[in-house]
Amino acid sequence: MLRIKRVGDILGKQVYTSEGDFFGQVEEVNVTENKVDGWRIRIGSGFMSMLGGARGVIIPHQFVRAIGDVVIVNKASLPVSEPGMTAEAVMSEDASPDVVDLV
Repeated sequence: MLRIKRVGDILGKQVYTSEGDFFGQVEEVNVTENKVDGWRIRIGSGFMSMLGGARGVIIPHQFVRAIGDVVIVNKASLPVSEPGMTAEAVMSEDASPDVVDLV
């Protein structure tokens, strides 16, 4: 079992979704009242189009499933650029993830 003693040890780790897709890299941690509140993730190119061209997002800590050699986040928690849509709905379209059109 991997034990992380400092939050700074997680910075730079790769982030994957619960489905195994590369999502990005941990850029910063948000701490409130000595507790981890969220993680700022620099998004990889595969998810940029799905998120409206955003270069980063903040994922609340409650949606992080595991932290070890990599960080795993719940795919259903990922924001999308259109209200009411989930990441699964966008990713399940016939287009490949790199060519997703949200219009």
